Amino acid sequence: MAQRERETLEVDVLFVGAGPASLSGALHLRQLVEAHNQNAASGARKLDSVSIAVIEKGREIGAHTLSGAIVDPVALKELLPNYKDLGAPLGTPVTHDTVCFLTTAGKFALPFVPPPLRNHGNSIISLNRFVKWMGERAEARGIDLFPGFAGTELLFDGKRLIGVRTGDRGIDKYGNPLDSFEPGVDILAKAVVFGEGVRGSLTKQLVSRLQLDAGKSPQVYAIGVKEVWELPEESAEKGHVVHTLGYPLKHENYGGGFIYNMGRMLSIGLVVGLDYRDPYLDPHQEFQRFKTHPFVSCMLKNAKLAHYGAKAIPEGGYYTIPRSYFDGGLVIGDSASLLNSQRLKGIHLAMKSGMLAAETLLAALLNNDFSEQSLKTYEDKLLASWAGKELYGVRNFHQGFEHGLLPGVLNAGLQMVTGGRGWKDPLPNSAGHERLQKVRDHDGPSTQPSPMEVDGKLTFNKVTNVYFSGAKHEENQPSHLIIGDLSICHTRCVEEFSNPCQRFCPANVYEMVDRGDGQGKQLTLNPSNCVHCKTCDIMDPYQIITWVPPEGGGGPNYVNL
Repeated sequence: MAQRERETLEVDVLFVGAGPASLSGALHLRQLVEAHNQNAASGARKLDSVSIAVIEKGREIGAHTLSGAIVDPVALKELLPNYKDLGAPLGTPVTHDTVCFLTTAGKFALPFVPPPLRNHGNSIISLNRFVKWMGERAEARGIDLFPGFAGTELLFDGKRLIGVRTGDRGIDKYGNPLDSFEPGVDILAKAVVFGEGVRGSLTKQLVSRLQLDAGKSPQVYAIGVKEVWELPEESAEKGHVVHTLGYPLKHENYGGGFIYNMGRMLSIGLVVGLDYRDPYLDPHQEFQRFKTHPFVSCMLKNAKLAHYGAKAIPEGGYYTIPRSYFDGGLVIGDSASLLNSQRLKGIHLAMKSGMLAAETLLAALLNNDFSEQSLKTYEDKLLASWAGKELYGVRNFHQGFEHGLLPGVLNAGLQMVTGGRGWKDPLPNSAGHERLQKVRDHDGPSTQPSPMEVDGKLTFNKVTNVYFSGAKHEENQPSHLIIGDLSICHTRCVEEFSNPCQRFCPANVYEMVDRGDGQGKQLTLNPSNCVHCKTCDIMDPYQIITWVPPEGGGGPNYVNL
C-alpha cells in the first residue's frame, strides 16, 4: 500500500480539548477580535480574519465530558451576559444544601452548612449538555470544531511549540496499516492552548519536556465515580444538594459522597482521593457500598440506573499549578490544576482561565509575538483575577487531609480564618501513588478481601456500569493503554501490591487471568471498557502505565452526566 502524504492545516490559534475552558477561550477570543476591529480608531491596525480551531478526542462535543456538577455562573455571566436568552442548559437551581456525616447505618446532619458548600445561586447541570451547547455557540461564531480528532504528538521548532499532530487512523491492533489507513493531520498554529482536562496526554508530555512543574508541589488527584438515576416521579426534593463525609470511607481516606436532586433524575457519586494507602481499596466498590447506606438507598427506591461515568479530579491546588505559558502556547482549566477542592468546583475557574488566555492571545495577535515573555501575561492575569484569589484562599485544603479526616477538617476550619494558610504554608505533600502501601506494610487483612456482592438493582459490577457509560472503542486498533514493562506486572507488582490496577480502575480494564499452565496469572487488558478517567496513568505505583488517546473518537458517550 502506497504511503499517504500527511496533510497540514494552518490556523492562528488552536485549542486542544473541547471542554468549558477551551470553548470559553475560543468564544471570548472571537468576541475580542470582533470588538477590537469595530472599535479600532481610524488608521489603527485591525486584525485580518483570525482562524480559531478546537480539536476534541470525543466523537462529538461533550461525549467525554463529566463532572458532578454544580456550576457557579460567575464566569458564564462575564462570557455571555445574555446566556439565559441564548438557552443555556443550566438545569436545576439549587434550593437548599445539607452536609451529613455517615456512620455504618446512621447519619448526623451538620447543624449548619460550611460557607464553601453553600450553593445558593448555583445550578445542578449536566456538564456534557452544557459543553455541547457551548460548542454550538462557538460554531455559530465561525470557530472550527473538529470532534473525533485527538492530538497525539507535539510539534516543535527548536524550543518553540508550533502545532499538534492528530492520531493516525486505520491501524490494526498489531500496528499494521489497514486499507482504510489515514495519517494524522499536522495542525500548525501561532499559539496552541491546552485545555485537555485532567492529566491530558499532550499536557503531560509538555510539562515533562519543558519542565513546567519545576519548583512546584507534586500534583494530587481524586477519582469521582458517578451514576445518574431516573426517579419514578417528580421529586419534592428537587434542587436539594447533599454532601457526605464518613461511610464508606475510612477516616484515613480523603473523600466523600454527593447527591444532587434534579427532580426526575438523581445524580449520585463518591469522590475518593488518589492518595490512599490501602492497596486493596477499590473506589468503584466503595461507591457501590455507599449506595447501600439506608440514607442513600431510600432515595433510590423504585428508581432506575440511567448513566454511569468516572473521572479523575485535580486536587493539588494553587501550589501545584504548573508554569502555564511557554513559547507558542498556554495551559488552562483542569490541565493547569485550576480546581477549588474545598468548594468541589472547577467549571467557573476553567471558563475564566480560557477567557484570560483569550485576552492574552489578542495582545499577542496584535503584536505578532507569541514568545514565552509575551504569553507570561496570562499567568499574571490569572493569579491576579478573582479565580487566582479564590484558589489562593484554599491553597492548603487537600494537603491538610494528609493524616486523615479529623486533622483535615480542623485545618480546613483554620484555613477559613487564616486566609488559606492553615497549619503551615505551604503544607507539604507527596504524589498520591507514592503513598500506596505495599501489601506487607499494610495494617489491614494480609490477603485481598472478597469483593462485595452486587444485586444488579441497587449495586452493580464494573462491566455492567461500563455498559451505562456508552463506552465504545474500535476493537481492532492498538491498545491506548501502554505498559512500559509487563514483567513488573507479573512479578514485582504481584508480590508488592497485589496488582492494584484491578481495583483502582473503575471499568474492569485490567484483569489478572490464570495462565492455565500452572505458572500463575498474567495481566489481560480490556481497553474497550475504558471510560477515560486516567486513574491508571495516575495511580500505578511504578508509573509504567501511559494513557494515550484511542483512534477516532473512541471512549464513553456521556449523556446527562
